[in-house]
Amino acid sequence: MRAIEVRRFGAPDVLEIADLADPTPGPEQLVVASSASDVLFVDTMIRSGAGASYFPIKPPYVPGNGVGGTVVAAGESVGREWLGRRVAAHTGGPGGTGGYAELAVADLEHAIVVPDEVDLLAATAVLHDGTTALRVLETTAPQPGEWVLVLGAAGGMGILLVQLLSTQGVNVVGAARGQAKQDAVRRAGARGAVDYGLPDWDTAVLDTTGGTRPAVVLDGVGGAIGSAAFGLVADGGRFSAHGAPSGSPASIDQDAARRRRVRVGTIRDLQYGPGDRSRLIGEVLRQLAGRRISPLIGQTFSLADAAKAHEAIEGRRTVAKTLLLTD
Repeated sequence: MRAIEVRRFGAPDVLEIADLADPTPGPEQLVVASSASDVLFVDTMIRSGAGASYFPIKPPYVPGNGVGGTVVAAGESVGREWLGRRVAAHTGGPGGTGGYAELAVADLEHAIVVPDEVDLLAATAVLHDGTTALRVLETTAPQPGEWVLVLGAAGGMGILLVQLLSTQGVNVVGAARGQAKQDAVRRAGARGAVDYGLPDWDTAVLDTTGGTRPAVVLDGVGGAIGSAAFGLVADGGRFSAHGAPSGSPASIDQDAARRRRVRVGTIRDLQYGPGDRSRLIGEVLRQLAGRRISPLIGQTFSLADAAKAHEAIEGRRTVAKTLLLTD
C-alpha cells in the first residue's frame, strides 16, 4: 500500500510517500480502505518534533489520527457483517498514527458506521474536530442567551463550535485572522466576527457584545492571544484553554482566576474516559444526519501531497478543515 512515512522529525518535506506492507488486523481490529484522512494542526507539531514531550510518537511512523473509508478486512473476533461497511475510525494512540495511508488499522471500539445519508468526507471531517467540540461544550456548558467568544473560529473545530452554539441559542463572537476567515465564521452562525491580528481586537469583541463580557471563552489559539482573551471573560465565567497553535497554551494568572471566580479548563479536562470517544462520534454523526451541523472542508490534498497540506496549515493559509484524499 501507499502511505506517508516520517523517518525523522523536521520540516514538511520529511513527509514522504512510501510503499509499505499491507496491514493485518489484530483480533479486535479492522482494516479500512481509506477514502480520506483527517489532518490536524497537532500533526504538524508532532512531525516537527515540537510534540515530543506530549506524545509518545517517534520516527519512523505514519502520521494521522483517523480515516473515513470502507472496511476490507476484520480480525478474528470481529463479526463478518463489518466487511464492506462505510466507517469513520480513529487510528493509533495519543496523537494518532497510521492515518495517512491507503489502508489503515483501527480498533473496533474506535470505529463507527457512517449512516447512508451522511457524506463520507463530512464524517471524516468531524471525526476529531466534532468529538472534541462536543467535549469542550460539555466541560464549559454554555447557556442560551450567553455570549461566547470562540478563538480560532475559522478552524475545523472552530466552525463546528460556532454552528453548535448558534443552534443552541448562544450568542457567538468568532475571532479569526483575515476577512475570508471572518466571513466563514459569520456564515457558520456567529453574531459577529473580529480579527485578532489587529491591535484593538479585544475592544472589537466588546463592541460586538454591546459591552457585555463573554460568559465563556473557548481558546483554540493559545499564546498571547489566549492570554488577552482571559482578560475579557466575565467574572464567574468559564475559560477553556485547549488550543496551542500559537506555540503554547495561554498563560493564565491562576490567582486572578480564583479572585474573579473564573473556572479555567485545559486540554487535560478534555481527555476521554471509557466509551467517551464512541459516544461523542455517534452524537456528531447524528448531528450531521439531522443537518444541525455541516463541516466546512476548506481544502483537500492528495495523499502524495501531504507535505503541501502541512505547509498550508503552518502558513495559516487554510480555512476550516483539511483532508487528504486517497481515492
